[in-house]
Amino acid sequence: MSESRLFKIIYHLLDKGRASAPELAEVCEVSVRTIYRDIDMLSGAGIPIYANTGRNGGIRLQDHFMLRNAILSEKEKQEILMGVQSLSAIQYPAADDILMKLGAVFQTAQANWIEVDFSRWGSIKEKEQKVFDILKQAILERKVIRFTYYSSSGNTLRRDAEPVKLLYKDKSWYVFAFCPEKSDYRLFRVSRMKEIVLTGKTFEMKAESSNLVLPIPEDLGALLQLELSFPDECGYRLYDTFDESAISKTESGYKVQAALPENEWLYDFIMSFGDKVTVIWPERLKDNIIQRYENALRHYRKEQ
Repeated sequence: MSESRLFKIIYHLLDKGRASAPELAEVCEVSVRTIYRDIDMLSGAGIPIYANTGRNGGIRLQDHFMLRNAILSEKEKQEILMGVQSLSAIQYPAADDILMKLGAVFQTAQANWIEVDFSRWGSIKEKEQKVFDILKQAILERKVIRFTYYSSSGNTLRRDAEPVKLLYKDKSWYVFAFCPEKSDYRLFRVSRMKEIVLTGKTFEMKAESSNLVLPIPEDLGALLQLELSFPDECGYRLYDTFDESAISKTESGYKVQAALPENEWLYDFIMSFGDKVTVIWPERLKDNIIQRYENALRHYRKEQ
């Protein structure tokens, strides 16, 4: 007999209140006869489950029944604890208390298997954690935030936003939020958000927000197909940045073929390799990098 099927029956009854045997058979993908055997087994195990006939009959649990932890296997208990541990690692409210209580109920040692540190290397951890605490409170309590935003175009903007969720993408944290000024949803990069405060205003979550495809940040730039080559000594940096499928080994080093957004990050990244990178394609990218180096030389020569 499947323990997971017994749990599914109990969960369904807790959720619906009552159900017919054919309904449970369809949910569990077994025969009605098997469901009645399962009901007998649950009843014999001390679960207060009843089958009544008549117009308002059906299978139900005793009122105020609470699921005991005995129905869970040791593996399932550990998976639940590990899930709550994940919430604790990202400082979810009251997760530590929940973890402690579940550990006592399950009589199972807590698995301290994950730790998350939002702060960047060289930063003040407490300061960055405060930012995430504000954003977390704003999302959970539906509070409007106000912040100064430094865009890649060089503009400094003061914005209000209705935050929906935090998103971690490509080594950066973003806030997915509705921007009243633009009357649309936007992704704001957290590292560019400064002076973040709660305005005291609340907002109603818009129904469409859960079904939206996350937008690409406005300042990300269009994707550019490129091909680069690097010597052997640059391998570690390539695997820090690119998916393994984009990197191929050559006799003299590595070749990278990828589609990356053409923005300041791309030029900064390529130029950070100095003479340890060769742009194979496109030629336009190589010409733009040459122009940037020439501009830098003119700047420093002018200072001399």
